[in-house]
Amino acid sequence: MHDSASHLETYQDYRHGISHNRSQFLHQLFQVLLVGLTLGMMRTVVPALAEHEFGVPKGSFMLLMAFVVAFGFVKGPLNFVAGRLSERVGRKQVLLLGWLSALPIPFMILYAPSWGWIVAATVLLGVNQGLTWSMTQTSKLDITRPDQRGLTIGLNEFSGYVGVAIAGIITGYMAGALGARQGLFVFGMVVIVLAIVLTWFWVKDTLPWARAEGARYAAGQSSGPKPRFPNNISDHPTTWEVFTLMSWRDRRMAAISQAGLVEKFVDALVWVFYPLYLYQHGLSLASIGWVVGVYGFVWGGSQLVTGKLSDHIGRQKPIVWGMWICGAGVGMMLLGESVAWWSFSAGVTGFGMALLYPNLSAAVSDIAHPNWRGSAIGIYRFWRDLGYGIGALALGLVANLSGALNSGFWFVTIAMLVSGLAVWIWGEETHPRLNPAP
Repeated sequence: MHDSASHLETYQDYRHGISHNRSQFLHQLFQVLLVGLTLGMMRTVVPALAEHEFGVPKGSFMLLMAFVVAFGFVKGPLNFVAGRLSERVGRKQVLLLGWLSALPIPFMILYAPSWGWIVAATVLLGVNQGLTWSMTQTSKLDITRPDQRGLTIGLNEFSGYVGVAIAGIITGYMAGALGARQGLFVFGMVVIVLAIVLTWFWVKDTLPWARAEGARYAAGQSSGPKPRFPNNISDHPTTWEVFTLMSWRDRRMAAISQAGLVEKFVDALVWVFYPLYLYQHGLSLASIGWVVGVYGFVWGGSQLVTGKLSDHIGRQKPIVWGMWICGAGVGMMLLGESVAWWSFSAGVTGFGMALLYPNLSAAVSDIAHPNWRGSAIGIYRFWRDLGYGIGALALGLVANLSGALNSGFWFVTIAMLVSGLAVWIWGEETHPRLNPAP
């Protein structure tokens, strides 16, 4: 007890809350915008031009999905590594490492002689996204209060996915003006170099704030309702302990993790099948950028509301409804034939995603102890982003077997409805105010 009291004195200077840490909060928000821009540059031009720019044979769905499979199977484990590593070396070091890993990507796109180079560039993109996006989210959670978590993650994901949408539209136009490779090269270099400079000079490490919060809990000085932390885990758990807890030992965490995995099927579909489907229906790259952009803008913009909403009504309802609305939006894409209809369907999918997405992360943060929260978020994100790889593989197989893109849309719709049902049955409300520990 004496030890935790001395720890507490060491950490008295670290105050939590968005207003107390406004400058760092805004820096981290801009960082995640840049992370989104880096991801978005691979999402409109590359799938649509896979055939005549990068040599992917027509109708070869598995080869086309290979770069998203690679992305998911790299980004998932890197989230896991980022969480654990950041508890040892600090958040800023991991963020910087993530940006440095992205530097070769624009050059690989510019000089790619084959699709294999695009797959390799996407492996590096997975490393970049796993390290950087995890750190922007964890850093903001470190410096804000528990009652601001929904808002914090909502702002984080808003900024990131608005970045994805903006990049999709800008690169669509830049590819038209400069050519596909040159457009992506110029855009990518500007974003990545800017991010490295800003991280190096202006981002602070937020690990001391997390340690201060842990010290307050240990000293019994934390205020507010007590979260329902799992009781079948040690104070300073091993990696395996946290992994098994998140994956199957805690039913609530397992329900959240499986929902995260399945909802990435939607993103894999939007990434590759949406541009392809719309390109086959005669849309230009700029028009495809706008339809896919509607999904990104609605998803990003709505999270400003849906994250904060969950601070009031809880996480469970928005997650379940979000899974079902998002799945319905995917199925709707096939029921109409105009740009207006496709944009509306993309908007419904984006709104469903906005309901579930920030609140899955907030639910993990609610019931993960500050001592191992970075690891818990990393493992949840491991399962979630593995969904890119598993979803892309499944979509490629389904489309190959049926010979049509449409079957991929129906597969994702059904998966989302079933996964939402699983959260409804196995999950519970995690918000400490609405469901505090006894």
